[in-house]
Amino acid sequence: MTCGIRVHRGPGVLAYTEALRSVYVDAFCAPPWNEDEERATEFAARLRVDVGRPGFTAATAVRDGELVGFATAWTTPVPFPTDRCHPQAAAGLGAGRTADWLCGARGIDELAVRRADRGSGLAGGLLDAVTEDAPGGRAWLLTSVRGGRALAFYRRRGWTQVTHPSPDGRGIVVLLGPRHPARFSAPLPL
Repeated sequence: MTCGIRVHRGPGVLAYTEALRSVYVDAFCAPPWNEDEERATEFAARLRVDVGRPGFTAATAVRDGELVGFATAWTTPVPFPTDRCHPQAAAGLGAGRTADWLCGARGIDELAVRRADRGSGLAGGLLDAVTEDAPGGRAWLLTSVRGGRALAFYRRRGWTQVTHPSPDGRGIVVLLGPRHPARFSAPLPL
């Protein structure tokens, strides 16, 4: 059982779209995410656009010829995006910190590993592969607070939570990578 991680820059990763979609379904259509197949189809459609973004980087993990995990990331543009969960991230940080901490940094869009391969170190390898050359060490991501296991994983890897969800415990949080220079400027957790 050999496993290898390969970095892709640009549209070459599109050759794996169906396998990436399959991993997405396995990872996110189960608790705690509970997404549906339509979200996986949306991911595959987004990927066709994302490969053209500045700084686009993807990493794929293949075990015994089967794609079992992937990560995608790109350079966060100016102005800060207003689609998907980006407005929640900006609201949590405020305009100044959003521009200073996130714009121009490597934003992690997706990180997925098949459920059968979790705990194998693949997620950490994929995350490292898409962040190792982040400009000035500036990498960030957002995730849902529903994913307690995901949050614990990022914290163990040195990522710092810099926003706090609403009091009802729903929503997203922004995390800065372990080499992001602003990670020590963030308020301490509540």
